[in-house]
Order: sequence, then C-alpha cells, then structure tokens
Amino acid sequence: MLLLFSWGTIVAAKSVQLGQVWRSDLDGQNYLITKVYNEVFTQYAMLRPAEKNAPDADTVRVRVVKTTAGATLPGYTFTQDGAF
Repeated sequence: MLLLFSWGTIVAAKSVQLGQVWRSDLDGQNYLITKVYNEVFTQYAMLRPAEKNAPDADTVRVRVVKTTAGATLPGYTFTQDGAF
C-alpha cells in the first residue's frame, strides 16, 4: 500500500479497501470501512466508528476521490494504526 506523507498535502492510499481505518479530520475519531461500492461513475465507501459499540452506530457514506497520488476520502485521513 502506497502512503504519501508531507505537510500541506492530502494523505492518499493506493486504493480504498474494506477493513481500512480512516480518521475523521473533524473529531479525530477512527472509522472502519465496511463496504466499498460503485454507482455509475462514482465510488463510495461506507464507514462506521471503530469502537466497541460500533455495531449499534450509524454508518456514513463518503465519496471516494481518485487522484494521481491514489485514493482518498474527503474529510478523513488514512491511518494504518488506529487508537482503539
């Protein structure tokens, strides 16, 4: 998996995949990708909080943005090591 880290740029993963953990830029909470699917020309990821009570939590649908650097979720930062 390709990760690009530099100040002031988007952190992108090579692709958005089931089971990845992404951190919300708004509240710092970790989210787990539970589903990735396509609708016509757009790809979406379904996220749920990565917590103990997560099965009861609401899911969030986020559009996947693909760039030359890889794929990213607007408002979220890819992280391999979640703080659980």
